[in-house]
Amino acid sequence: MIHGSIALIEEACTSCMICARECPTWCITLTSHQEQTVPAPGSRPRTHNVLDTFTIDWALCMYCGVCIEQCPTDALVWDGAHVPSADRLVDLLYDRGRLVRRDGA
Repeated sequence: MIHGSIALIEEACTSCMICARECPTWCITLTSHQEQTVPAPGSRPRTHNVLDTFTIDWALCMYCGVCIEQCPTDALVWDGAHVPSADRLVDLLYDRGRLVRRDGA
């Protein structure tokens, strides 16, 4: 696989934040909130994290792949498409809408 950019498989992300913590350039930011699941009869309620925002700053990313290697749920993958150049730094901030892998691969 060409190391062009990183894609997010949103349904696999558990918002554990390992990718953001392990990134050597701190180019990944994410926010999440907790939701409570409906317990089965006789069990206690459980909570799980729900992803709110996920952003990669391509101006800071050095394409090392540490985030992909460290993700315990394989929610980050190499995508063949290169990140296009931009005239403004703000245009290199990709939110989860631009990072989500849509081809189902």
